[in-house]
Amino acid sequence: MKMYYSQRPESSRPAEEDYTPIPLQDSIEKTRQALDRAYAGFDNALEEELIDSYIYEIQALQKRYQYLTDLAAGEMLREKPSSNVHSPIRTLVSHVLS
Repeated sequence: MKMYYSQRPESSRPAEEDYTPIPLQDSIEKTRQALDRAYAGFDNALEEELIDSYIYEIQALQKRYQYLTDLAAGEMLREKPSSNVHSPIRTLVSHVLS
């Protein structure tokens, strides 16, 4: 059996996707918006299967939102200067005064 594969012309090939990382705050905002839409869908759902799917979607989005907010909180803690690290001026002052 012969099989023929046609090649698509260059113009009809899908464009390459952009895989640049999304900033954390944007990801949190998009997740929050998706959570709001899922809650709205749940409030308007009438069929049992649809209600179940919204419950699973809401639970998954809540876990994602919690993960992202924990990640953002961790980044904020890492950005704060440690209390053990002294500035050069503080070192000079302590050296002169001692």
